Amino acid sequence: MSEEKKGLVAEFKEFIAHGNVLDMAVGIVIGGAFTAIVTALVDDVIGPIIGMICAGIDFSALAITVGDAKILIGSFIQAVINFLIISLVVFTIIKAANKVRKPAEEPEEEPEEPSDEVKALNEIVELLKAQNDK
Repeated sequence: MSEEKKGLVAEFKEFIAHGNVLDMAVGIVIGGAFTAIVTALVDDVIGPIIGMICAGIDFSALAITVGDAKILIGSFIQAVINFLIISLVVFTIIKAANKVRKPAEEPEEEPEEPSDEVKALNEIVELLKAQNDK
């Protein structure tokens, strides 16, 4: 194997083993599973409730025909409605999770005692100010 290929392979291994890439991979896998949960919630729980409220209106069947072209405007409207519902569900879940999760209490930092050098410099500044005021 040539030196350039070894360097490329080593660089690729370093990239894959880097923590951010692994975190991102875990996030994508969990996101996929979470998408299935949210989709089921919207399609099977929230969707039928909205269907009852809207008297069973199905926007996906709406279309505009222009010549030979059929513009499925209803599918777009349905996608926008689904997006808004999913966004609301995700927002609600995150808001609830943030309430459950206790914020980490940060200890109050006490101001550090200035070093002897800083004290001496402050004294010099005060003396110079006093001389300039005279």
